[in-house]
Amino acid sequence: MKTMPLTALLLSLLVSSCASAPRPDVSDTSAATATSMTFVIVRHAEKVPDGSKDPPLTEAGLARAQALAQRLSSLPVIAVYTTPFQRTRQTATPTAQEHGLPLIEYDAKLPAPEFATQLKQRHAGQTVLVVGHSNTVPDIAAALCSCEVTPMSEAEYDRLMTVRVAGDGKATLQVDRQR
Repeated sequence: MKTMPLTALLLSLLVSSCASAPRPDVSDTSAATATSMTFVIVRHAEKVPDGSKDPPLTEAGLARAQALAQRLSSLPVIAVYTTPFQRTRQTATPTAQEHGLPLIEYDAKLPAPEFATQLKQRHAGQTVLVVGHSNTVPDIAAALCSCEVTPMSEAEYDRLMTVRVAGDGKATLQVDRQR
């Protein structure tokens, strides 16, 4: 019977400590920022027009890949995705090396909405580079931002798309040009 008052006292202390715990400020965006994510999506750089299914990059393409790495050097890139083709791998390698990351291979035939879902699940709160092809990167960007993205021609190598997904799930697309 003597333990009953002690139990009641402990319970009341526990309840009062929970009641006095600070509540998160709903105007505080740090929680949303922690789960926000950034995806940089580019087509591979200029390729050698040798008619093969797996051509390497031209000198201009290799220079563009280096410029991309320099442009992204100040970002906290945590993952670099590329298809198995050498032109995407060569485009992605300088950025991966800059950040000390391995290349992560993905299947270019994977439906863009499925790939986008995987990226969002794997990289909450992170910044990721995705290198693909003219017929895939617009769809990947569109799936990540739930927005319209202009198709890409075979001659376009300089489009850099950045999709930022806020902690509340709202996404924005920014389109720039690479040098």
